[in-house]
Amino acid sequence: MRILFFENGTIWSRGLPDGLRDLGHTVRMSGPLTKRRIPAILASFRPHLIVNVGWGPDHIGKKQIWMRKWARAARIPLVYWSTEDPHFTKRFTLPLIRRMRPDYVFTISAKTARTFRKLGIAAAHLDFAFHPSLHRRLKPSKKYACDIAVVANAYPSVLRKAPGHFRRKAIRILIRPLVQRGIRVDFYGRDWDKMKPYLGRRIPRRWIHGYLPYRDASKVYSSAKIVLGLQNYRDMVTQRTYEIAGSGGFLLTCNTPGVRKLLKPGHEVAVTSSPAQTVRMVRRYLKDAAGRERIRRLGRKAIAKHSYTHRARFMLRVLRRCGMIGSR
Repeated sequence: MRILFFENGTIWSRGLPDGLRDLGHTVRMSGPLTKRRIPAILASFRPHLIVNVGWGPDHIGKKQIWMRKWARAARIPLVYWSTEDPHFTKRFTLPLIRRMRPDYVFTISAKTARTFRKLGIAAAHLDFAFHPSLHRRLKPSKKYACDIAVVANAYPSVLRKAPGHFRRKAIRILIRPLVQRGIRVDFYGRDWDKMKPYLGRRIPRRWIHGYLPYRDASKVYSSAKIVLGLQNYRDMVTQRTYEIAGSGGFLLTCNTPGVRKLLKPGHEVAVTSSPAQTVRMVRRYLKDAAGRERIRRLGRKAIAKHSYTHRARFMLRVLRRCGMIGSR
């Protein structure tokens, strides 16, 4: 089957497309979406299925309408995978669905999938995952070697606008106690220099490394002794949770139902419930190389069944079941 992703970014050109390729399908990224490019690539590639993901550079109102217009004209099923739920469901996802009118919606939030179905929107839960071609265990690199690392954007504007967001609590539990005690954490991602209001003190400039290409994240996960994994919700896990474990990194994250459902605390992941516990866990595991190795290895083994190949197989099974695509 030929599958076209309406995609002009970098992150979503990997992962799920790789999983679909693993299943033997031919996958192509559209590149920039323009009035001329969309019909041209549909005519040349002749896809059996079109997929659009997340919130990217081409997610503006008129282009969402173009996607629907040309997919419908070519009689090709259009699927949307929503990766910003539930925080941005009202602000972003529902307006997009009303404009784009996809034939089927997948979402990372099981609760949001149920909400969509109550609204008459064909929807199912499709969580994040990892792909071993991108997130795998690598030889530790001197460039990225460190005791503790964070790979994430800081999102200070989101934290400011959403004081009740769980990410704020995750930062208070995982990062703030270390920064305040002067325990070095190496930060990869945008806007960590703007986080003094949430950390209580400014992060030393030499700890901040700025933007990290997505393809290089596994180099950090494989080289840091401890990788701190922020969570956005209590009942869900972030994409980086899968990617850190899939890369064989030693993951220290929040003790939430979502994490416990995915990985076994103390065996496949290290978890913490308070700032004081974070400090104790960091000091303990920095001294316990054998313990880090055991949890790192078991976590990688446990996460293996959550690859994008598995997610792609599930997505296609759902679409076949509802008659949207054939059995090819």
